Amino acid sequence: MTQSKRETERKYEPASGGVAGLPDLSGVGPVASVTTAGAEELDAVYHDTVDLRLAGSSVTLRRRTGGPDAGWHLKLPLAGDTREEVWAPLSDHVPGALRELVLSRTRGAELRPVVRVRTTRTVRRLCDADGRVLAELSLDEVRADAAACGGGRAEWGELEVELADGVHAGLLDVVEKKLRKKGIARADSPSKLARALRDTGVGGAAVRLPDAGVVAGSCGAYVLAYLRAQVGTLVALDPAVRRELPDAVHRMRVACRRLRACLRSYRSVLERRVTDPVRAELRWLAGELGAARDQEVLRERVGAALDGLPDDLVLGPVAARLRAWEVSGEVDVRSRTREALGSERYLRLLDALDELVARPPLRAKASGKPAQTMARAVLKEYGRLAGRMQEALALPAGRSREAGLHEARKAAKKLRYAAEVARPALGKPVARLGRRAKAVQRLLGEHQDAVVAQDALRALAVAAHGAGESAFTWGLLHGLERAGAQARRQELPEVWRAASDPALRAPLEH
Repeated sequence: MTQSKRETERKYEPASGGVAGLPDLSGVGPVASVTTAGAEELDAVYHDTVDLRLAGSSVTLRRRTGGPDAGWHLKLPLAGDTREEVWAPLSDHVPGALRELVLSRTRGAELRPVVRVRTTRTVRRLCDADGRVLAELSLDEVRADAAACGGGRAEWGELEVELADGVHAGLLDVVEKKLRKKGIARADSPSKLARALRDTGVGGAAVRLPDAGVVAGSCGAYVLAYLRAQVGTLVALDPAVRRELPDAVHRMRVACRRLRACLRSYRSVLERRVTDPVRAELRWLAGELGAARDQEVLRERVGAALDGLPDDLVLGPVAARLRAWEVSGEVDVRSRTREALGSERYLRLLDALDELVARPPLRAKASGKPAQTMARAVLKEYGRLAGRMQEALALPAGRSREAGLHEARKAAKKLRYAAEVARPALGKPVARLGRRAKAVQRLLGEHQDAVVAQDALRALAVAAHGAGESAFTWGLLHGLERAGAQARRQELPEVWRAASDPALRAPLEH
């Protein structure tokens, strides 16, 4: 059993004089009163791989006793001052659920104790006029010991301000302003673990990637910066996908697509004999994730359409049949996703991506200025899209045109992603072209969703008829989706005309 919550906090150097040196925070923003909650004794043993792979990606895993939330804590970085904390009950070994959530970082390497941190904590609660706790201010006396025999020891003081659930992050800024006036500055280390590793000497074993050997401002530098960002996104989303958080599968699949598109569009920068096998594995992973995403889109789309119908048009046990279809599909796709993320093939892909960005197979053009090479790559993707659109629009109505428009949609994505890579180097001209490509992709995506929904609704209608139920409602929904697809096709010429305006490409052609 695990539980999770989000914590938003900031750490500061302690006030001189301890608790007595803290400013009175009553009246600061919505804070009406400050109450003392007493002292706590906390004892945490942090676990990591021998080369500190978790710490290297700002993840912490600890077993802590003392305090109201004794147990195993896994903290995953989010934006700004916020982290996701996953809690599991106390046990002698790392819980399997938490071990699985860090697999994209550890790649199966053994987790072992690396440092022990004991804290004497004095807590003050910042409350509003109704007595609701807005935040906790903790003054900590910290003692850290390296887990290995003969390791170092360190002691320091620390001040921590953590928001209560649902409190706006702006309160941290208001409190910090008051602390600064008292001479209390931000801590130079983002977490107790980071400081413990540094001050006990354990941190020297952390993984350090080699210099990729690219020239700053070169074409290769821009391409590698994009690849690194997407690899980081892929790894960071892994725990969210395993926990089946909303939109996590979609975002991870998009990261796969962006990586594949970048490696394809910029073959003049990176040697394809190395990158093509990686692209093939990214395609496999995106395919495994795709089943879950397609099921999610269909469920939301069909459910919303059904909710929008008047009651007198819903005939038979429609809701029950839809729910049974959802459950059946979800079981299958969840199993497929879990199997993919638990496979050695997936871990080898992550290793290959790390190797690619650490030791990129650079070609001669990688060291050149980006203007010509990157513009050429973007224009080449535009040419492919234009060809796909011309072919699709020339096809007669029916399955062949639907397939052609789907291929055009994929080409629009590739153009959009190629433009994303080049945008930091080429600026507004390529950004404008990317936005127009995104508009084409969005419209064609809506068309494809309507096409796929028609197939699902037809299957539901057939099943309902076979069970002696009315198929009227399913047929009605099918007709609405068919009309929607037709409407998107009618909008397409105008959207494509805007995206194919020669003035968009002119700055990239010179």
